Amino acid sequence: MSTRTRASRTSEQTANRNVKQMPSQNEDEMAIRALIEKWAKAVREQNREGIRVDHDSEILMFDVPPPLFSQGLDAYMATWTPFLSWSEKPVSFDFHDVKVTAGKDVAFATAIGHCAGRDARGKREELEFRLTMGLRKFDGRWRVMHEHHSVPAE
Repeated sequence: MSTRTRASRTSEQTANRNVKQMPSQNEDEMAIRALIEKWAKAVREQNREGIRVDHDSEILMFDVPPPLFSQGLDAYMATWTPFLSWSEKPVSFDFHDVKVTAGKDVAFATAIGHCAGRDARGKREELEFRLTMGLRKFDGRWRVMHEHHSVPAE
């Protein structure tokens, strides 16, 4: 075996060991997808602790209804009271077309969401909206740092 072949094989073996030691992006992407589904399930169940559990204490959220933005976990959680009051029961809160891009400790996810509620006159309203989340990994755990909900401009 030539020196060049041995060096190439050794370099490949080292690279393979390094890949096995770090979680694969697929593992991170799957963890973030599971986080989003767990959060959506908590919303459907009106489980406030489940809604907040994976959000950072300094979360920044941009939302469709006022307030335009919420900074910090307490302000973020306060937005759920009017949303859950508006929502029809059982609560509809689902996502599709979820896409995740994850690096070593920073990630973002996008999705299309659907929810439904009742307006002030009791008329059913359905809302399709966009979701973007910015996440950071701390001590092996993904945390939502930024959440942005939006609807197309009419």
